[in-house]
Amino acid sequence: MSIKLGCQLYTLRDYIQTYDECEKTFAYLDSIGINTIQISAIGPIPADKVAYLIDKYNMDVCVTHISFDRILNDLDTVMKEHRMYHCDTIGTGYLPDSYARDDEGIMRFIKDSSDIAHKLSENGFRFAYHNHSFEFFTLPCGKRIYDMLINETNPDEYTFIPDTYWYQYAGINPAEMLGKLNGRVKVVHFKDYKVDDKGTPQFAEIGAGNINWDSIYTVCKDIGVKYIVIEQDRCEIDPRESMALSHKELLRIAERND
Repeated sequence: MSIKLGCQLYTLRDYIQTYDECEKTFAYLDSIGINTIQISAIGPIPADKVAYLIDKYNMDVCVTHISFDRILNDLDTVMKEHRMYHCDTIGTGYLPDSYARDDEGIMRFIKDSSDIAHKLSENGFRFAYHNHSFEFFTLPCGKRIYDMLINETNPDEYTFIPDTYWYQYAGINPAEMLGKLNGRVKVVHFKDYKVDDKGTPQFAEIGAGNINWDSIYTVCKDIGVKYIVIEQDRCEIDPRESMALSHKELLRIAERND
């Protein structure tokens, strides 16, 4: 396959809080054919022990989600840990509350995160920003936050972790938005979107919602995406079963579009 397929561990966060749980989860993923992971929401397990499990189960860590405060204040240690994980992309999953969602706050975040992205680049890493839906709000300056993150950062240093569900939730066409990020995306979150009988948005297994995966997968190939990871924030069934179902469907999507 042209793109590696894997798991965002946030989906399985309840099963990675201790070393023993983490090993069982890695073994389970290996048993269903998943050897690509994004590390996120893992418990307080020493980095060297996580690295041991990564090597033991031959896991390819494509990216992480680290709190931005930790990236900002403890970057040298964060880089050291990522070298242990054999991971060259350090992601943040959410805009910290310390940055107001106004013109001044967003510009301050862009400056701080751009400074980090530059330092990471100097050390052989890349910074990656993961979206939700609020980034598509229009600020008083007349610009959307996401457009500012794209247009006012260095494309050689500042990358993105697009989330298909949150694009759809915000009323954005996922395939079209991905096309605007050509060359700036290593990892995409595949997360399906459905609505219940009251019209309330819901998370869903891949293929159980209304997202057009074939068009998105094709764009992912066109813009140079290396990894697709399955993420589901909340599951109506056991998250491990949910991951297995989504992975089977993702394999089918990849097979018919490669």
